[in-house]
Amino acid sequence: MADLDEKDHQLIAALRHDARAAISDLAVTLGLSRTTVRARLQRLRAAGVIVGFSVVLKQDVTADAVRALMMIGIEGRGSERIKRQILGLPEIRALHATNGRWDVIAELGTANLESLDRVLNRIRQLEGVMTSETSLLLSTQQPGR
Repeated sequence: MADLDEKDHQLIAALRHDARAAISDLAVTLGLSRTTVRARLQRLRAAGVIVGFSVVLKQDVTADAVRALMMIGIEGRGSERIKRQILGLPEIRALHATNGRWDVIAELGTANLESLDRVLNRIRQLEGVMTSETSLLLSTQQPGR
């Protein structure tokens, strides 16, 4: 992939969540101007990082070959910064604030175990991540099915 910074990863993650998001909404989410978001989007498309947009069905969201829950303990006051960094990762499917032992729980989805290992290491290396525990999801049952 091209040389991407944190804001590029956050933009990609936001577009993966909603590819039809308005530039103005993306700008607010990323804390950037509309002009900057538009320029970044054009640069990512021109570089071939983003090659198109598509519709994601509910069944596609659960189609990740490897799914996991990562419980994360955060030290200090960097909680909001760390959450933003985690949400900028393309492998993140959701991020939940919790009470109890863990500060946040990240839902992850990857194509294989190697990809999962890479993203787990990336999260663990974020400044302020104190501890973590990860559980692989082996199967999922939906109510009424």
